[in-house]
Amino acid sequence: MRIPDNGLSRDEVLRRLESYRVKDLATKGGRTWAYVYDSGRAEVDAVAKQAYMMYLSENALDPTVYPSLLRLETELAAMAAAHLGGDGNTVGNFTSGGTESCMLAVKTARDLARAKRPEIKEPEMILPVTAHAAFHKAAHYFGVKKVITPVDPVTFKADVKAMEKAITPNTILLVASAVSYAHGVVDPIPELGRVALRHDLLLHVDGCIGAFLLPYFRRLGAPVGDFDFSVPGVTSISMDWHKYAYCPKGASIILYRNKAIRKHQFYACAEWTGYTVINSTIQSSKSGGPLAAAWAVLNFIGDDGYMEIARRTYEATIKIIKGLEGIKEIRLLGRPELCLVAFTSDTVSVFHIIDEMKLKNWYIQPQLGYHDSKENIHLSISTVSLDRVDEMLADLEDCVARAKSLPFGQAEAMTRQAFADLDPNQLTDETFKEMLGLAGIQGGELPQRMAEINEMLNALPAKLRERLLIEFLNELFVYRS
Repeated sequence: MRIPDNGLSRDEVLRRLESYRVKDLATKGGRTWAYVYDSGRAEVDAVAKQAYMMYLSENALDPTVYPSLLRLETELAAMAAAHLGGDGNTVGNFTSGGTESCMLAVKTARDLARAKRPEIKEPEMILPVTAHAAFHKAAHYFGVKKVITPVDPVTFKADVKAMEKAITPNTILLVASAVSYAHGVVDPIPELGRVALRHDLLLHVDGCIGAFLLPYFRRLGAPVGDFDFSVPGVTSISMDWHKYAYCPKGASIILYRNKAIRKHQFYACAEWTGYTVINSTIQSSKSGGPLAAAWAVLNFIGDDGYMEIARRTYEATIKIIKGLEGIKEIRLLGRPELCLVAFTSDTVSVFHIIDEMKLKNWYIQPQLGYHDSKENIHLSISTVSLDRVDEMLADLEDCVARAKSLPFGQAEAMTRQAFADLDPNQLTDETFKEMLGLAGIQGGELPQRMAEINEMLNALPAKLRERLLIEFLNELFVYRS
């Protein structure tokens, strides 16, 4: 494909874009239970889009050039600090999303250790197995060793004793979740705070998906434990605006207890012939659009508006949990403390259930099995879900019945027999192409039904899963006319 010789008309450009969206998941209407977060209020979207476009061309690279962006960012950080038990010393920065926020927490811990504990040559951070993959990515990017610890196999909360036992002279950071994405539970953060203080370590709370709603759920009467800066020992918290604050992507915040910690997040470079680079976050050039949109949405909805959103979300979550408990083939994994629910089955393929739900125009998310977490279905519940709960549960029960008649286990058995003992580092490109072909993936295209592919991935060791998916992604991002 080439740039057209002659520019297309505005109408033709937009028509083509619209045609590209035919197979996309619906972002509105409450039928997509992952990846998108819908406030259900058209006026919120309108305000967000207008604010975004007002700042589309402004660049937040240099805060001295656009002081309005600096003001918006510091006001958002102040709002987040007030929301999460901070005080006048709490500081933060706006980021592109939860992954960047989590990665910055790791980078900050590494660079603080370089300054304060130069004897550490191979820094380590301790992660419960339920910690978000963003921390694994940070370990890979920043050269920090990840030390993985188990969680309680029933509650899926971090094992505090196991984490403390894993501490070595090289440990620079402990990580906890509020809530963990996979199971929607809050780790025992007060106990981990005491561990951090005893060992003089940083403790980051990943509140990317949960920290915004948890204070509202607590005000609604939910049994939410302490997780924020009110907990001694917590030194940083990440929280996404583009999830349950319903701001446009990408919008997140990383907060620190004080500037002395936060300064190790920053990066400066004067060793070249151009302008001196100083970055507060990973990005350099970045549009002011997401920042302005987040500020606009928070001010437009307000605390009372978010309380109403939280109430509807809380009611939907309780209703869904009760409905799932009424389907005998299904069991919950953990006890959700927010609006993230994971459930599995010991008699029916969850992957067939997902495919059957897709035929009824629902998207529910598969999660592969790992450690004590069996393969399962994940729901991210939003405020618009309340109007869809009865319909979704009825369709889910029907799809469970349909899935019971479908065979499963053959792909898993075949995969384990053929590939489970292979070393992913010694496999050739041809071997991976063969594996993709067996899964029904040709030329980067996915089949309509995904059950066999997910069953195959579920049977593979994690490292082999990773390599196979990288090979697939490498095929996917190739232009095909």
